[in-house]
Amino acid sequence: MTDAVRKPRIAVLFGGRSSEHAVSCVTAAGVLGAIDREKYDVIPIGIAKTGQWVLADGDVAQWSLSNGSLPEVAPGEATVALAEIGGEHQLIVAAPDQVPTELGQVDVVFPLLHGPFGEDGTVQGLLELSDTRYVGAGVLASAIGMDKHFMKVVFESAGLAVGPYVAVTDRQWLRDPASVREQVAALGFPVFVKPARAGSSMGISKVDRPEDLDAAIEEARRHDPKLVIEAGIVGREIECAVLQGRGTDAPRTSLPAEIAVAVGEHSFYDFEAKYVDNAASLICPAELPQEAIAEVRRQAAVAFDAIGAEGLSRVDFFYTEQGEWIINEINTLPGFTPKSMYPQMWAATGLSYTELIDELIHLALSRKTGLR
Repeated sequence: MTDAVRKPRIAVLFGGRSSEHAVSCVTAAGVLGAIDREKYDVIPIGIAKTGQWVLADGDVAQWSLSNGSLPEVAPGEATVALAEIGGEHQLIVAAPDQVPTELGQVDVVFPLLHGPFGEDGTVQGLLELSDTRYVGAGVLASAIGMDKHFMKVVFESAGLAVGPYVAVTDRQWLRDPASVREQVAALGFPVFVKPARAGSSMGISKVDRPEDLDAAIEEARRHDPKLVIEAGIVGREIECAVLQGRGTDAPRTSLPAEIAVAVGEHSFYDFEAKYVDNAASLICPAELPQEAIAEVRRQAAVAFDAIGAEGLSRVDFFYTEQGEWIINEINTLPGFTPKSMYPQMWAATGLSYTELIDELIHLALSRKTGLR
């Protein structure tokens, strides 16, 4: 097949070293099952928890949740690496005592990595160094979108309302825990204790009493030594999906959706509610006044531009009884299975899951490498 007619080669990258490894595998199952194989040559690449890149099985069932078990990429003898060979960015497979095998040119990497060492700009930096095009936000936007502290700083500078919070570094907690407790008490209870750089609700605890704070902090510290502790906000949880515009066009926004968690089963939208118990449902479009829908879509686009995002993002808000919007966070690589919030919002807006994947690849193929 000549270069003129060959299909674009897409490397789907998933797994990773973070605590969201299994969630990334589930996301990959969705994409691998829906990507247009008539249009693209797809190479699944898994990253084991050790950090090793391996050629992965393309069988969707292997990476799906089944009977409550979590999928995992296993290390292998052969390692996949991205290299420049003859002026092209190619994948090679290397194993001990064997001649490396070339897999051919890669046109776009589709990273489906959640959490640190994937969603936070690290993999994006690797791809930038090799001038490899990829889906999604760049290095800085990914890093800001991963760190809930600096994310809030950027949002405030863009004129978006954020709730009261305290950022706690590892040094602060180890050096003066009493001061941290005082700052948190000033927020008022309940509070939500969160790892600053984790997603999928990993390590998050709702704390209703001061005596439970230390245990919640230590649980969050298992995932990240840096924490963000937020005051509880009474409001509806509303999300909006954002998709980069083509060329110089403004970001596109979906109809907003509302998350409803089954009462009595979970006190908030935690990991089990999301992925294990299916205790959360999505109401899309959310039942909101038209002016409120227009405003949340506007603010979602502002948040997207504020961090310099590319490709896709999901922006989460609280909508209070007073009609105020308080931004909670932006996720530059949201859950992306067919049942995830981001694709569902676009489906309700008129863009199917397969069309969404195609559009993201188109955006990646169209953007230049290097500084932009």
